[in-house]
Amino acid sequence: QVQLVESGGGLVQPGGSLRLSCAASRSIFSIYTMGWYRQAPGKQRELVATISSGGTTNYGDSVKGRFTISRDYAKNTVYLQMNSLKPEDTAVYSCNAHRFVDYWGKGTLVTVSS
Repeated sequence: QVQLVESGGGLVQPGGSLRLSCAASRSIFSIYTMGWYRQAPGKQRELVATISSGGTTNYGDSVKGRFTISRDYAKNTVYLQMNSLKPEDTAVYSCNAHRFVDYWGKGTLVTVSS
């Protein structure tokens, strides 16, 4: 079992930045692909970013060039740095750990509004 706890969400103005954190209950980055997904009201969940066990990153088209995923092995934490935020980035952001099965955090709400 893996527990994931997200933090860092909140209200930010358009053009602003936020950094989300996802703390894992144990050391898994060497074997799990970690990811961030988001779901806006009335929409399907979509990929934001993933980082494989080997360090390869992948981003959704709508966030390329603005968001960066990273991880800290010592802290068992994955980060999502979000810059140049837009109102359409408003969503619940959830952390995922994948290796044969999926583990999910409860999510953190990001609201981009003036």
